[in-house]
Amino acid sequence: MTKYVFNAVYIFFGILIAAALAFKIFQPIKVLPRIKLAPAFSFINQDNQRLTSEDLRGKIALYAFSYANCPAPCAAVNDVMQAVQARLNEVVLNGIEVAFVTISFDAQRDTPQELKRYGETQGADFSRWQFVSQPDAILLKTIIGSGFEVYYQDKGGGEFAFDPTFVLVDGWGVIRARYRYATESPTPDRILRHLGVLAEEVQNSVGSAKIAYEAAHLFLCYSE
Repeated sequence: MTKYVFNAVYIFFGILIAAALAFKIFQPIKVLPRIKLAPAFSFINQDNQRLTSEDLRGKIALYAFSYANCPAPCAAVNDVMQAVQARLNEVVLNGIEVAFVTISFDAQRDTPQELKRYGETQGADFSRWQFVSQPDAILLKTIIGSGFEVYYQDKGGGEFAFDPTFVLVDGWGVIRARYRYATESPTPDRILRHLGVLAEEVQNSVGSAKIAYEAAHLFLCYSE
């Protein structure tokens, strides 16, 4: 009897390993990794309205970090956000909303009026792309630095040192990708591909298919 039990166990693990290899080789489902929970936040946007993390539940959100009086490399960050906004219709989203949020870390100078001016210079569609900040500089540092894990430092005189970064968050409030200029050059093409992967997961990971997506998170994560 013991021999049969051991044989059953070996068969079970053999099937599991074979399934994992097949998953890796054939890649039937692509998913982005679940990195960590995004931070809870409460910001004030360019229309002097409150934007909270709960307002974005159910939406895919792409975050950028900048400030209104920023010289280069903010221009590169803004160019990418503009391109993704303009090309969003290239992605099959199946009705899933995508929000763009630029978070300013210049808590003192970037008032709603200044953020509105900044957004207008970027050609932002404010129904989709919001510019926000938080007047409490300590809370802002906690949200950006600890929550999103994006570095910035006030150098004084209205200048900041920072690591230009995008963060992609799914509708469950989980960070699914970070794109850092320090290690790569984020492109609109790559971000748009990732938006499509997330939208497909949201659309298809229901019912019995949810098990397959959970398996994909164990065995395979998509990065390109």
